[in-house]
Amino acid sequence: MTEFSILDDSTPWQEAFERRLLASYTAAGLSTAAAERILKDVRADTGDWTVAEITDAGTRVGHVAVVVTDNHGALAGRIGDLHVDAPHTGRGHEQAARDWAERWCAERGARRLNIRLTEPAGELFHGYGVRGQLRMRRIDSPPKPLAGVTARPMTEAEYPQWLASEKAAYVGDIVRSGALSPEEAVRKSDRDFADLIPQGLATPDNSILVLEAAGEQIGTGWLKHRYLPGVTYGYSLHIQEQHRGKGYGRAAMAAGELATLEAGDTALMFTVWGGNEVAMNLYTSAGYHVMEESRSISLPSSSLPSSAA
Repeated sequence: MTEFSILDDSTPWQEAFERRLLASYTAAGLSTAAAERILKDVRADTGDWTVAEITDAGTRVGHVAVVVTDNHGALAGRIGDLHVDAPHTGRGHEQAARDWAERWCAERGARRLNIRLTEPAGELFHGYGVRGQLRMRRIDSPPKPLAGVTARPMTEAEYPQWLASEKAAYVGDIVRSGALSPEEAVRKSDRDFADLIPQGLATPDNSILVLEAAGEQIGTGWLKHRYLPGVTYGYSLHIQEQHRGKGYGRAAMAAGELATLEAGDTALMFTVWGGNEVAMNLYTSAGYHVMEESRSISLPSSSLPSSAA
């Protein structure tokens, strides 16, 4: 029988968790320095996690870590870790741990449960909706320009319209993914853009580009250089609707890869929101593999006592 007990001292779990996470990121192609940077951010959150030891007939078989936080007025749960040791996998402990985490979070008022996966989920989280994927590709050599697409810096005159369009598109992506309500998404969009580009086009380490073909504007791109050591992050890539289906998406990504190399980075990373199958297919065809996948599920209300304090 699978049982759960909250740990008073989670130090051994923390050390093992960080080793697994670091190995996963470096296996995905990140440098050790970049993986350590992500790990530093994760480590800052784990102090609030509740970690339970998973046992079977008195033998430890793994751990599960959970937390409930106030996400701008709405309680949300999160499975920070769910790991069953190799000798004990496939015996139902993973399913039991997932069910325990769902109950634990629901009993504390959470109405949504999130998880960030760094390995394939298999069937365990099949019922959880995909909210987003973090994808990355190492760039070993300058890409050849495709379909005659070129990129130039955006002008101050073009910036206000671009900013309004980007914020609206960001809200739409969040809502379509099911992550937040429209009102919550608008507030998040305002906060995020104010944090990310406080100086507009003059914000350091940012490239906001206009993409052109045959002298005509076909889209825009926004890159954050040195997002991680050696890694540029692509915040957006937009091809105007009338120019889609002409191969410009892949060509625009090549322009982004060239800008990445010119900035001194060697990898390009994007987030694609759940529900955007066109972007997912584009990134797959361009060789961008999934580094992380965020999923979530709605939780029922619960007034039952906690199954473990």
